[in-house]
Parts: sequence; C-alpha cells; structure tokens
Amino acid sequence: MTRTPTARPALAPRVEGALPGPRSAEFLEHQRQWESSARAYPRHLPIAIAGAEGSYLWDMDGNVFLDFLAGAGVLSLGHNHAELVHAATEQMHVLTHGLDFPTAAKREFVDAQLSMLPPSLSSRMRMHFCGPGGANAVDAAIKLCKTATGRGDLVSFQGGFHGSSHAAMALTGLVAQKRPIANGVPGVHFFPYSYCARCPVGLSPDTCATNCVGLLERSLRDPNGGIPLPAAVILEMVQGEGGIIPADRDFVRRVRALTAELDIPLVVDEVQTGCGRTGTWFAFEHYDIEPDVIIASKALSGMGLPVAVIFYDRRLDGWAPGAHTGTFRGNQAAFAAGAAAVRIVRRDDVLGNVRQRGRQLAQRLGVLHGDVWVREVRGLGLMWGIELADPRDGRPAGAYARAVQAYALQHGLIVELGGRDDSVIRLMPPLTVTAEEIDLACAILLDAIERCGPPQ
Repeated sequence: MTRTPTARPALAPRVEGALPGPRSAEFLEHQRQWESSARAYPRHLPIAIAGAEGSYLWDMDGNVFLDFLAGAGVLSLGHNHAELVHAATEQMHVLTHGLDFPTAAKREFVDAQLSMLPPSLSSRMRMHFCGPGGANAVDAAIKLCKTATGRGDLVSFQGGFHGSSHAAMALTGLVAQKRPIANGVPGVHFFPYSYCARCPVGLSPDTCATNCVGLLERSLRDPNGGIPLPAAVILEMVQGEGGIIPADRDFVRRVRALTAELDIPLVVDEVQTGCGRTGTWFAFEHYDIEPDVIIASKALSGMGLPVAVIFYDRRLDGWAPGAHTGTFRGNQAAFAAGAAAVRIVRRDDVLGNVRQRGRQLAQRLGVLHGDVWVREVRGLGLMWGIELADPRDGRPAGAYARAVQAYALQHGLIVELGGRDDSVIRLMPPLTVTAEEIDLACAILLDAIERCGPPQ
C-alpha cells in the first residue's frame, strides 16, 4: 500500500457521519486482523489517524478532533511542533543512534534537564538513560535501589500505575492486569493512597494523612509488622491511570519524612506528571519535598520521540558497568528535540500557560459540582479528572463515562478514561493548549455529560 499525504483540514472540531467512517473502518479492520489483541485505544476511540497539528488531529475520513489525550501525555508541545521537528530532523543528518556514548546532543539534553530541577537537587543528581519507555525506567529505579540498599522488598500504593513490564506491573495496583500472569515479582507491599473521594480505609477524608500514612508508619516501625525494611517506596504525586488523583499534601510530606527517617529511598514516578504537566516541571515541587529518585519519560522529547531516564542521588550509585542497559537508550533525535523543548518552555512561559489553563478548566468544570452523579472534579495544572458515580450506592459509573467519551468523540473531542471501572473522564491536552481550545473542549464535554444522562 502506498501512503499518500492527507491534506490538512481546517482546524476546528468537525465530525460528519457515524464513527468510524469508511476509511477508518478499513484501517481498523486491517489492524484487527494483523495486530495484537492487546491493542487498546482504537477499541474505544474508533478512528484511524491521518495527520495532526497542535491540539488537533484528523482521521482518514477528514473528521477533525480536539485532542485532549495528547499521546497519553507525551505531546507536551502539541502535535508536530515545528521547532521540535526541525531540531530532530537536523540531528538525524548528524547521528541517530549512539548507545551510551557521549555526544553533543546528549550533553545538551543532560544539561537542559538538570537545569529544570530545583538547585538543591540538580547539584547532587546523576542521570541514567534507560530503554525507551517509562516502564523500563521504573525497572531501572527499582534495580538501583535494591543494589544500593541490599534489600529486596518494595512499597507501592493502591491505585498506582507504573507500567506493564513484569516488574513494573508488580508495583501497579490494577489487579486485572496481573491476574493472567503467574509468578509475578515478589516482595511488593501495597498501602492506601490518599484518595479522599473514596477513602481507602473507610474513614473521614478530614483525617486522610493520619489514616493512610499512619498505617504505613506503624507497619514499617513495628518490629512485628511483618514487612522487612524495603529497598524503596514508590509514589505518584498524581495518580494518572488511577483516575487523576492528586495526593494530599500532608500525606506526601509524611511519606517523605518517614522514608528519610528510616533511610528508605523515595522514588517518585513522574512519567505522566513530569515535564510541566502539573504547572511545575515535576509534580513533587508542589509538595516541597526532595525525592531520592525521579522517573521521567513520556514528554521528555516534547514530541513523542522515545526517551526515558532516572535522576537519582549520587549516593545511590553503586552500579557496576552494564548493570542496566538498553539498545535504544541513545536516541539522539529525542535528545535534540528534548533540549529544544526546554528552551521553548522557558521562552514561551509554557508553565505559566499550564497554570492559567488549569485555572480555566477548574472554573469551567466547576458547574459540575452540583451534579449528583459527579463524585468529584479534581486536577492539577493540565491533568484533570471528572469522576462519575451512582449517588445511590457510590458505585463507579463506568458505563456512563464510556457513553460520555463516545458522545464527545462523535462531536470532535478526544478524552480518555481511567480509575475504577473507567469511571473517570481524563483531560490531558497539550501544554500549549489555548484558552479558546479549553472553552471548545469544555462545551463539548459538558454537553456530553448532560445529554448522555445518568443510567437509570
């Protein structure tokens, strides 16, 4: 099959006819026949993508969608940002693959990334380049901490998501993903996360930190608590796949204090929250803590070229040469784009835009607080979730959320779902999204929530 370029349509939400259209349906059928059954997004967003620009993409049938998924948070500067495309293209004429050799592009990327850390951290951090995805960086972080401490157990939190590799999956709360896989990585202990809309210990949200962190504190300090001192505690500042749940501030600070007291490395998973998604470069900055290890991936290149790293306190660096490798850890085009992305973020005050548009989303979605089927509207920066639940028994309203997602798609807006039973509508637009695009998306989404109506 010869690929032919699809003309760029006018960039405004527009869908003609039922989805998928005939050309998209043809591509989806080809995918069904020849690709893995593990494919996910096209099952509930049935389109075949022809092209994209900024906050928009269009399908094979010419339908145009406002993209509030943005490659699951990868496309921080939107689709095909001209300066990033130029930086990557220029680098591809020089060198594309460099293993872990030092190069000019890599050095510029390292310096740019370290410059975005708080000064107290950047002066004592080292970087390790992992395989191309976030799950590999999670694996690397865990191996690093086990090597440094000589311990084997790990602490993770209910509702967390850290990836689908064998080790990362063991740290993930989603049981359905683990159920088919026997002999998972042992030694992982799960504790409650500060999910106050659904208190994991069934108590008042007003005592969240006392309830959640208190259990962890007592368990790790108790000589008869049954849990050996762990090699690491891994934590998301905002649970993404878990339903866009920002952690309680006191909860995070007490976890940090406990891990520091017991000399347990604290690993923060910033794969989804990093690179400006929450309005600071990393989400942990909102909590005034300093972690021992930072995991980053998704938006590091700004444009979807894969790269994953861990930043870690150099006191943990006990690795032997080759202790964690990966053939594609030297993606020079991604390094060039990532360094350019940092320059653009600073020059264009992208983080300021994230904070402004986040406040705009909070205001526009605030009208939902009176809806009895909306359990909670929550978010940070440009990472927002609307949780739908049956007011009669509190059960997650996944069917309602899926209907809203389908209606929104039919009217030109792409949103993702997450949380328990996919009952949380998730909004993660590019960080360069405009005020007008926020208004457009909110209008479609609020209309979808009203028109789909709660299930009877």
